[in-house]
Amino acid sequence: QAYERRFPTCPLIPMFVASDTVNEYKSEDEAIHVIERRCKLDIDAPRLLKKIAGVDYVYFVQKNSLNRRERTLHIEAYNETFSNRVIINEHCCYTVHPDNEDWTCFEQSASLDIKSFFGFESTVEKIAMKQYTSNIKKGKEIIEYYLKQLEEEGITFVPRWTPPIACKLESSTSHARRPVSPAINIPDSATKESLNNKEILNTSGSPSEPTAGTPDDKLDADYIKRYLGDLTPMQESCLIRLRQWLQETHKGKIPKDEHILRFLRARDFNIDKAREILCQSLTWRKQHQVDYILDTWNPPQVLQDYYAGGWHHHDKDGRPLYVLRLGQMDTKGLVRALGEEALLRYVLSINEEGLRRCEENTKVFGRPISSWTCLVDLEGLNMRHLWRPGVKALLRIIEVVEANYPETLGRLLILRAPRVFPVLWTLVSPFIDDNTRKKFLIYAGNDYQGPGGLLDYIDKEIIPDFLGGECMCEVPEGGLVPKSLYRTAEELENEDLKLWTETIYQSASVFKGAPHEVLIQIVDASSVITWDFDVCKGDIVFNIFHSKRAPQPPKKDSLGAHSITSPGGNNVQLIDKVWQLGRDYSMVESPLICKEGESVQGSHVTRWPGFYILQWKFHSMPACATTNLPRVDDVLASLQVSSHKCKVMYYTEVIGSEDFRGSMTSLESSHSGFSQLSAATTSSSQSHSSSMISR
Repeated sequence: QAYERRFPTCPLIPMFVASDTVNEYKSEDEAIHVIERRCKLDIDAPRLLKKIAGVDYVYFVQKNSLNRRERTLHIEAYNETFSNRVIINEHCCYTVHPDNEDWTCFEQSASLDIKSFFGFESTVEKIAMKQYTSNIKKGKEIIEYYLKQLEEEGITFVPRWTPPIACKLESSTSHARRPVSPAINIPDSATKESLNNKEILNTSGSPSEPTAGTPDDKLDADYIKRYLGDLTPMQESCLIRLRQWLQETHKGKIPKDEHILRFLRARDFNIDKAREILCQSLTWRKQHQVDYILDTWNPPQVLQDYYAGGWHHHDKDGRPLYVLRLGQMDTKGLVRALGEEALLRYVLSINEEGLRRCEENTKVFGRPISSWTCLVDLEGLNMRHLWRPGVKALLRIIEVVEANYPETLGRLLILRAPRVFPVLWTLVSPFIDDNTRKKFLIYAGNDYQGPGGLLDYIDKEIIPDFLGGECMCEVPEGGLVPKSLYRTAEELENEDLKLWTETIYQSASVFKGAPHEVLIQIVDASSVITWDFDVCKGDIVFNIFHSKRAPQPPKKDSLGAHSITSPGGNNVQLIDKVWQLGRDYSMVESPLICKEGESVQGSHVTRWPGFYILQWKFHSMPACATTNLPRVDDVLASLQVSSHKCKVMYYTEVIGSEDFRGSMTSLESSHSGFSQLSAATTSSSQSHSSSMISR
């Protein structure tokens, strides 16, 4: 009963796209029910392999034979796609335990025979084994999910099949050997007991949900309990699907599961919404080098002396505890002395430190800790804190943190709120997410000392001394920033510009008929040109050209005003209109079409000295060759890029071949550490990071 709920498709198995019934047979007495289905699967295989094979989906045929008289279910499956190259056979069987008829036994076997597969036999074998292993580990959870669903609907037993009266008289002797018992209850404990010797497994005849690039199949029960917390099968499925999408579009630059999960929770596990904000955040982190902020940026002395905040042990749940004495902090003085950008960067460093401490506490306490607690003391808050530029800076900080660190605040304790607090709350609260606001606990005066106060959330031994506790708190006391440290508006503006243009990545706009081009002069042959770029909007074609003579000085296109960031975005065209391909310049790499959202890293070993031009060009969809009518895909694509504008963020570097430790496979090289939130680091990403830091 639970197993049949997996058809025609199962949302818990994202790779199981659809199924169609091709044959069905029922005996007159309804004891035998045979159903044959054709199942459509989206196998987790490299895009290159799918392209070579010429398929996006593979099809399996699955035959289920239910014998209610014998109380057995036999499942046979085999592949229809590539059956002349690969033979996969699977057999599963549900039976009644011979010693306890309330137990269900399950057995499963499979065989794989790869005759030939375009030279990728070893790869296909690994994919099949990985997905079959994942199938075994996931199947039990999915069956239990549907058993629970039946129970919630009030279905707690399935009536035993009994033959029609006419059949009973004819076959009474056979029934004497197998007496009919009353209806059987299916308690959850019975399912669990059956696991003592044999597992109940996923038996769709098709591999279950793959783990999307996780080398050790991390999404097992122990891993989830230890690092992610309680997840329903549906939530786990969302996590796997989003991670798969990231792997396909960002080519290996996959954030850790904990980080992906934060964005899913922030959008109530709506994959489309979570994917949008996560991609924006990953691009933002890369553009502003947020991953390196703790190692490469030292806070100004003014912040170290007058910013009244710091980390202080942990709360009762094991969350890192951050203490902020906002009432003692001269926000106006800090803004006048440092500007918005330095304050924002400092808050980002606090959040990065919070992520690091969450990982440490997860190891220390042996349970998932993905957020921290913030204790804000408002004693001393007055109208000075409502200074308009200061409030503006606070709102901007909240906006950036909300967008890039969702679900990191576990609880916010606001203590000793004065009368002026409602005014500040009215200004700030509209910018705070609803889910975040629910985590706020506000205490006026000394209410935090009573029942339901601080002691409910923080151990008595670590309550800070300034709140009446016994623990010395090393958070700076704040105080007024000397006016001698104030800076002029012009100085602050220049400093703000400097802070946020320290990124090694540049932004460019690409328009239809107006590509963006970068000139690289090579003196020594066998140098290596490396690149790393993200397609932020639209589809582009990436080209590399070589010329013996230098092009004219670059002219900025007037359309360049539509850049990604100001002043970083531009549109530069180097190849003169009168130049001819093959005469004045030549193409040294095949064009590479890059889709919106993709990240590409690669390298080219130069053969000749001279001038190399990297070009990002607007990708126009080709017209259909067999008809004058546009294809549906072309129409949809043209609607999505109706402005004929693409956005690219890129970084290039030239290094000697003897110093290059990355891949030499040119445009197909695509391994880089998108961020330190990435679960894996390759050798090329390490060399890239080290060269960038040394620079």
